[in-house]
Amino acid sequence: MQFVDISSLIKWWLLIFLIGIIFLPLAFSVFKNFFDKGYIFSKILGIIIVSYSIFLLGVLRIIPFSFANSVVILIFFAALNISFIIRDKNGGLKTFLKKIKEHRTIFIFEEILFTLCFLLWCYVKSFQPDIHGLEKYMDFGILNSILRSEFFPPKDMWFTPLPINYYYFGHLVTAVLTKLSNISSNITFNFMIATIFAFTFTASFSIGANLIYMLKSQINQGVKNSKVLNLGNRKLFGILNFEFGALTGGFLTAFIVSFAGNLQTIYAFFKNYSGENPVPFWHLPFSLSTLPNNYWYPNATRFIQNTIHEFPLYSFVVSDLHGHVLDIPMVLLTIALLFSLISKSEALNSKHFENLSFKIWNLFRISSLEFRVLLLGFLLAVMYTTNAWDGIIYALLTFIVFLYLAHRSRNYTQYAILYTLILVGFFIFSYPFNHYFKPFVSGIGIVCPPEFLVRVGKLGPFIFEEAHCQKSPWWQIFTLYGFFYFWVITFIISIFRNIKLKNYTAKLKDLEKTDLFVFALILLSTILIIIPELMYAKDIYPAHYRANTMFKLVYQSFIMLSIASGYIIVRFVSQWKMVNSKWKILPLMVLGIIGLFLVFLYPYFAINSFYGNLKAQLGLDGTKYLKNLYPTDYDAIYWINKNIKGQPVILEAQGDSYTDFARISANTGLPTVLGWTVHEWLWRGTYDIPAPRITEVQTLYENTDINRTKELIKKYKIDYIFIGDLEYQKYTNLNERKFETIGKIIYKNGKTKIYKITL
Repeated sequence: MQFVDISSLIKWWLLIFLIGIIFLPLAFSVFKNFFDKGYIFSKILGIIIVSYSIFLLGVLRIIPFSFANSVVILIFFAALNISFIIRDKNGGLKTFLKKIKEHRTIFIFEEILFTLCFLLWCYVKSFQPDIHGLEKYMDFGILNSILRSEFFPPKDMWFTPLPINYYYFGHLVTAVLTKLSNISSNITFNFMIATIFAFTFTASFSIGANLIYMLKSQINQGVKNSKVLNLGNRKLFGILNFEFGALTGGFLTAFIVSFAGNLQTIYAFFKNYSGENPVPFWHLPFSLSTLPNNYWYPNATRFIQNTIHEFPLYSFVVSDLHGHVLDIPMVLLTIALLFSLISKSEALNSKHFENLSFKIWNLFRISSLEFRVLLLGFLLAVMYTTNAWDGIIYALLTFIVFLYLAHRSRNYTQYAILYTLILVGFFIFSYPFNHYFKPFVSGIGIVCPPEFLVRVGKLGPFIFEEAHCQKSPWWQIFTLYGFFYFWVITFIISIFRNIKLKNYTAKLKDLEKTDLFVFALILLSTILIIIPELMYAKDIYPAHYRANTMFKLVYQSFIMLSIASGYIIVRFVSQWKMVNSKWKILPLMVLGIIGLFLVFLYPYFAINSFYGNLKAQLGLDGTKYLKNLYPTDYDAIYWINKNIKGQPVILEAQGDSYTDFARISANTGLPTVLGWTVHEWLWRGTYDIPAPRITEVQTLYENTDINRTKELIKKYKIDYIFIGDLEYQKYTNLNERKFETIGKIIYKNGKTKIYKITL
């Protein structure tokens, strides 16, 4: 069944495939110790590097953002990567082609896997493609504003003439792919969601598979080098051949990261609690009679009162093209790069540092450690400009990894220099964004501050607010993360059991590097879960003051704990196969299976609920819904996108966030005087900034004073006036006659009109 324009789908896929092929030499060098040579990450690396180059040239106003210039930049990187191949001292083109031939099976496999995942989510999205509801107007508006921009930063479509004061690099990546593919944004919005889903699954597969692959390699190496190696491990991991270990670990990790929910699905088997006040499920009567209708899938992301704790599958289902979603491929790339560093034997070799020159040209030799360090700084910067908290979170994970590497090699000074280089790279690469960006977090609030500090109010960056003592009950934390920590505890017990069998004191150097990396993921994830119980980033939301802090932190906890769990489960199952008295750990196996069943129930409930049980296909045109909801607006938006170039200002009705107001600016990228007010309140840091514009927009539509109207038109440099259903609905005293004296009608369809100002 055809659910989308096949030619558009093929163009989009071919573009991503081409970018991946162009950046294969870079991926081969960065991930040369991965069994799949980082094939899937070549696509992510390429997309990010091309997009950042276009962004940087646009910020510096050197080259305008256009299809032709984007193609030239892509060709430049193709030539650059070819030169890397030719100049490679390890064999050049012949060696490169040999690598492709040797690893073609896994390359083809991962390409097929990526394509199938992309097609799967395109298929799912075809049952509900609307760019409508939740945050979609904001995301679509930013995307369309970038597409209309020649230079950056892009204009705020809801607050002319200021630039967007939000983290928009992920939207810019979408705009670059949209521009290069030459496909309309109302299609590429949904293509991008499907692409991120495909990247999430395949990149997680690569990480999970390589964790097991590296573990087996380390065990085998240990057999050769160590007389005290636990022979149980050798017996255990002898069965972990590529087919069983790597593929099983890869798929299990990919499914947990991409499809899993949390244990909140257990409420599907009990009479539902009312409203937003959950009670422990054991306090509710068991009931199967109303399945699946008694389970409301968003509750799994709003289980702790006044907070948000989303995870990837929920994001894919509701399909907001928001920063935390756009950043997932970059997050997985960074995790993969850190694992590559920790698993490379030469990175731990103290002799390596004797040859470190720290010369500037080393930073551009893709085979050098310095280059990978610089790449880490770059990735932290683009994560920050996509979803700010992620840059900080993975800077901390990088610190943990480098601390271990320094301890292992006893080269603290050198690793301190390398980490400093990462931070310098982060600040340099993020500066073009930060130069125009004003943070809207006003401080760090403390949860449950003592009374004497409440009287102080604020001390440095710390804020002490009265009646700010929201805590998460233990059973709610357990419901959200119990599945993961069941496997974490199992993992810790297993590790200490092996250490006991080896009969020597545990030291960091005695543990496998894969185990240590998983420990690092677990440690950081746990810290991120604890932080919202102690403090929060102060924003504009009074009752939900912990919501954004918890949301941004635990989203990454979910991803890291999912990767850790996939690895641990394969390890545990392998141990179970060699245990003589299997009945001793059979209860753990049963509990683990029940946990897997519950978290994998979530996609059944969520996908069927949001997508109408996959019964009525609508295609992938995200604006088609307007034909039924606001038919004349739909035609006018189509006309604007076809006939109005650049970014002139258009006046439309102002309205509250999460409503249908600001639909013209969102769907066209043309800036307006004021769009979603609460969003602008958040972005500008105070309600006092957007508030005056509410009455000014009303004045423009209703005031009979032509001079006052002209004054406001000149103030905001308004070029067009839009009048449609929502304008008539909002401004009951709309004075249209004055627009006829200061402008002319250039579009009319029923009651919908567009005036061009002729002052």
